[in-house]
Amino acid sequence: MPDRRRVLAGGLAVLASGAAPRLARAASAPAMIMREIEARAGTASLLEDGGPLTDIWGFGGGVPGPVLRVEQGARVRVRLKNSLPQPTTIHWHGIRIDNANDGVAGLTQEAVPPGETFDYDFVAPDAGTFWYHPHNRSWEQLARGLYGTLIVDEPEPPAVDQDLVLNFDDWRLDSAGKLHEESFGSLMDWSHAGRLGNVLTVNGKPFETISVKAGDRLRLRVLNTSNARVLSFRFTDHVPMLIALDGQPVEPAALAGDLILAPGERADVMLDMALAPGAKASIEEVSGQDGLEIARFVYHPSETAREHPLDAPMRLAANPLVRGLELGDALSQDLLMEGGAMGGMAGARMGGEMMDMRALVGRGMAWAFNGVVGMEQTPLLSAARGRTVRIPMINDTGWPHAIHIHGHHFRVLERNGAPVAGEAWKDTVLVAPRERVVVAFVADNPGKWMLHCHMLEHQAAGMGTWFAVA
Repeated sequence: MPDRRRVLAGGLAVLASGAAPRLARAASAPAMIMREIEARAGTASLLEDGGPLTDIWGFGGGVPGPVLRVEQGARVRVRLKNSLPQPTTIHWHGIRIDNANDGVAGLTQEAVPPGETFDYDFVAPDAGTFWYHPHNRSWEQLARGLYGTLIVDEPEPPAVDQDLVLNFDDWRLDSAGKLHEESFGSLMDWSHAGRLGNVLTVNGKPFETISVKAGDRLRLRVLNTSNARVLSFRFTDHVPMLIALDGQPVEPAALAGDLILAPGERADVMLDMALAPGAKASIEEVSGQDGLEIARFVYHPSETAREHPLDAPMRLAANPLVRGLELGDALSQDLLMEGGAMGGMAGARMGGEMMDMRALVGRGMAWAFNGVVGMEQTPLLSAARGRTVRIPMINDTGWPHAIHIHGHHFRVLERNGAPVAGEAWKDTVLVAPRERVVVAFVADNPGKWMLHCHMLEHQAAGMGTWFAVA
């Protein structure tokens, strides 16, 4: 069995309940929530074997922040109270809400200063697994722990015995178990893979034990909230059924291989606990050379939930997305990714001025979209409401990029010229080095929407732009 005490590769290499059956619907999802969430300092136990507590920033002072849960169509009213030493916001990742509540500092709102508040008020139109995090100095604030999960329940959720959130994150800690603050803003990170941590957690803990009974059915909501690390999960001795990606239902199907999630991506999977009472089985993170056990299913030694798998459908009801892509009349706009270490980008435009690479690096910039570094006054594209938008994404760099589009869900149409089968609708897509990925969506949500790399150091170093929907 892999040693879960082995630290993650690629970072700073210094460290190493059972639930009663619930077979009708998700419990206690309200028709509306009203609450205050305070962004403040706190501590977390990120290390095994009673290691030192780590100083973090968290919504509610903990990591992850509180799980917010509502019914589909419910109104969400959240007051953000900022008790941090920096301005911050809340971005509701993957939720197709009105633009004023998107939480992007400098585009949809001003960042909330220390000591002040901001009210978010929106309706959650889609059922699914979403999350929330800041969109001001995201590269630092997420690395300090500012994020949480938002679950929007279906009117008739599928029957399961347990509905569990598995929120994965990597942390860069020093030898004393503290956040490695000296590397915040490191140009090495910003121009390479991004900030990679050396300690992996699940739900803010170094390890998760999941108590089950033989015959149980579980719904696992798996999130990658890392700054930059692409995570890969293997469920030993079980057959996960994929039922949703990025909050949008897919045709249930057994996973073909490992579950790979880029930063910002989510997946819902169903697992039937098919082993005998007393058994144990692992969830391993296998993106590195060696697997790392991060969670374990522990079967009750004698009790059985049922003798045979639950005879109930896994398929989720479709969300009210506009799916009619009019590709023949689509507004097409390339997104060319350039720059980074060993990228060969000679220069780009920043703030309306052409600069060579040396000058850009002197300003902490290393990446460009279409020859432009960072957000400018002119949008990447302007679309009339209801117009289909087609974006060929061309990764002309030596590094992967997780491209996230705000306010909309898109379909991946092609990879390197080959059509992509299936009807998955996503808000984040991983584009490998030298890969070309074509996506399309209906621009039906008016406003100014951000498009950026969710390797957050890449965004900070130039990979961020915006588009307008009239």
